Amino acid sequence: MTRMFPTVGRMSRGYDREEVDTFFSRARAAYEGTNGAAQLTGQDVRQAAFDLVRHGYSTTAVDAALDRLEAAFVQRERAEFVADRGQAAWMHEVADRATTLYGRLTRPENERFAQPEHGHGYDTEDVDALLDRLVDYFDAGVPLTASEIRSATFRSAPRTRAYAEGPVDAFLDRVVDVLLSVE
Repeated sequence: MTRMFPTVGRMSRGYDREEVDTFFSRARAAYEGTNGAAQLTGQDVRQAAFDLVRHGYSTTAVDAALDRLEAAFVQRERAEFVADRGQAAWMHEVADRATTLYGRLTRPENERFAQPEHGHGYDTEDVDALLDRLVDYFDAGVPLTASEIRSATFRSAPRTRAYAEGPVDAFLDRVVDVLLSVE
């Protein structure tokens, strides 16, 4: 049997091969428009999740493929939108989505997100530094890519110096959506 991705060692954990194979087969059918295939969007690809199991697929390889697949779906969505409504309408749509991000970006540092209810979360300095880069992107055209947002990591910090992870992740998903729309 041919494997779609490299696997990790027998005692290491990786993504469940059957789940990954099923998802990528479904994504291929959706992208190619095979009869009866369910529609998928870039957001559907971004939200794909797989169980971790012994001797699964390499998470790094699968995640990289998911990033490329998401970009392909977003590009297709853009092309269809532009063909139907025009480039100006697309840029207006993207600008509207970007505007929804700006309210949080203008908040003072250390106050952009809520603290976790208990335990640890993302270090506020790390998150604020990334958001400052996003402000520079919007205000001064300083280059920033969806890949940079996706690969951002934040140190763990105690509750009093941290942001809750869920809201930060959700916000960054929206940022990736906007950036992919103009890349």
